[in-house]
Amino acid sequence: MSAAEDGPRVLVIDDEQQIRRALGINLKARGFVPLLAADGTSGLRLASKHHPDAVIVDLGLPDIDGVEVIEGIRGWSEVPILVLSVREGERDKVEALDAGADDYVTKPFGIEELMARLRAVVRRAQPPGAEEPVVDVGGFTVDLADHRVLRDGAEVALTPTEWGVLAALARSHGRLVTQKQLLQEVWGPQYGEESHYLRVYMGQLRRKLEADPSRPVHLITEAGMGYRLETVAGDAPEAQR
Repeated sequence: MSAAEDGPRVLVIDDEQQIRRALGINLKARGFVPLLAADGTSGLRLASKHHPDAVIVDLGLPDIDGVEVIEGIRGWSEVPILVLSVREGERDKVEALDAGADDYVTKPFGIEELMARLRAVVRRAQPPGAEEPVVDVGGFTVDLADHRVLRDGAEVALTPTEWGVLAALARSHGRLVTQKQLLQEVWGPQYGEESHYLRVYMGQLRRKLEADPSRPVHLITEAGMGYRLETVAGDAPEAQR
């Protein structure tokens, strides 16, 4: 993509070359900047690199299912996602919408209707650049798109629950996340008072990620309120437990 190109970026993930070409032409004619991917893996890579303002994704991709692509993007971004698929069943639509899609259009489709729906979701989008898929806090990095953590260049193995807690903090890095917010996001809406869960998992995360787990500088407790993930240049042991 040329630096001179301006306008909302729209990522199209579809394995049908004719559809990619047609959408690319129509998007460009309407002032959008098209980003085109033929499979889910390439689409996720482009999403992470270019931070599109909207995503159009097919469900029947050759490598991974479109629902997995939606879930992968939703792991770090609230970008509007519009599904474009030949699948017409209610179950397919519900699964895609539950995964995080904002709208669903079935093939064959009318280009004017598709563009109208796209303009609608872009109007509701967050400002570009509001989200980052990779959060570097100094001592380690959290890759929300790839669901992994790197410390000193090596991947750190986390349990699904540890990852859930860390990802929730990373999406709000530098800001307080209350105990109730964390519990409901990771364990479910019926949780909210089980603060001992968080103490256990924060302890585990600190042992894996902090230079000195007894004096954490990144995974910070705000007493009686919640937790935050703090960015620090280096691992100076100057934070509260």
